[in-house]
Amino acid sequence: MITQDKIDRINELARKAKEEGLSEEELAERDTLRKEYIAAFRANLKAQLDSIKFVDSVEEAEAIEESIETELKEEIAELETSIDELKHIKIDKDKIN
Repeated sequence: MITQDKIDRINELARKAKEEGLSEEELAERDTLRKEYIAAFRANLKAQLDSIKFVDSVEEAEAIEESIETELKEEIAELETSIDELKHIKIDKDKIN
C-alpha cells in the first residue's frame, strides 16, 4: 500500500525535477516510489475487477442487490446495538487505578 507521505514525496520530486533537476539518489528514489505506486494502483484495480460479478438477467442482479442490502442492514443493526451497549457502560475511574 502506498501512503500519503509517499505520494507527497513523489509530487515533491516531480516539482524539483522540473525546477532544478534531481540528483542520482533522488532519481533512484523517484523510480522506486513510482514502481511502488504503479504496483499499488494495479493491485487496487485488480481487486476492483475481481469483485465484479456478471449476471445473466435483471432478476439475478436484483436478487444480488437485495442480498447485499440485507447484509448491510444486518451489519448496521449489529453496530447500532454495540453502540447502545457502549453508551450504557460507566467507568469508575477509582477502580481503574
